Amino acid sequence: MIEQMKQGNRAAFREFVTEYGNLVFRAAFSVLHDEKEAEDAAQETFLQVYKSLSTYRSQGIKTWLTRIAVNKAIDIKRRRDRRREEQWDPADVAAKLPAVEDDHLKEMIDDERKSELHQKIAQLPPGHRQVVTAFYIEGKSQEEIATELTQSVKTVESKLYRARAWIREHWKKEEWR
Repeated sequence: MIEQMKQGNRAAFREFVTEYGNLVFRAAFSVLHDEKEAEDAAQETFLQVYKSLSTYRSQGIKTWLTRIAVNKAIDIKRRRDRRREEQWDPADVAAKLPAVEDDHLKEMIDDERKSELHQKIAQLPPGHRQVVTAFYIEGKSQEEIATELTQSVKTVESKLYRARAWIREHWKKEEWR
């Protein structure tokens, strides 16, 4: 049958599709779990088979067909997943956006927390205050702080360590977390 198909015999190809159609469909369906998409994958599989007949080495026709069918099904699944990612509903986005009142409330809470934090930092001993502010508030690295203070990185590490120890000792656990 393969040799007849290679020579362009359409009747042989129809017979081939009839004989192996169920196998190809089941392979595609096992990946996609959707009848219509499995049918599409089966069609694409047989198109690929027709185009690739010249490369077929007459070994394991079922294995060859199944491999092509699974690959086509995976391609369809990837396209489907990409389409889902690209589709979005403006109503969903609007529902996820916080209300304006929520924004104002969040800003007020953030401002209050910042104010409390600055008050707490002001209670730190001066050497600790400077290092803690630079590291945690300004987000500077230990190397940057060492350069600014003209100290070694090890000294900055030690100051941060001692500052953390001071905080654990003098603040309640809820205040420093």
